Amino acid sequence: MRLKNDRSVEKRSIKMLTGKQRSYLRKLANGIRPVTQIGKAGITDSLLEQLELTLASRELIKVSILETSLLDTKETANEVSTKLRAEFVQAIGNKFVIYRKAYENPQIELPKS
Repeated sequence: MRLKNDRSVEKRSIKMLTGKQRSYLRKLANGIRPVTQIGKAGITDSLLEQLELTLASRELIKVSILETSLLDTKETANEVSTKLRAEFVQAIGNKFVIYRKAYENPQIELPKS
């Protein structure tokens, strides 16, 4: 699968988040609701396209994994974040949070390391 703005993302290097930054993002994610759910079908191309568009506009998203899906939350979060070139923030229960900085119009200002 090739995402629409894949070329521009390839050129950018993703920096690892520091503990302080990850903690700040966890605090922000506490108040948001999951934007989508992953079900029996697992990680599909359409799911990745939807998450790509959502990440481009929101930077920080929460995703829920349905119990009917037999996927492990942390493994799924790592796979999704790798495919979307995003940073894994946290996984709790059947939900996980990922972050990717918007380079054109960033909304979240991370604390300095």
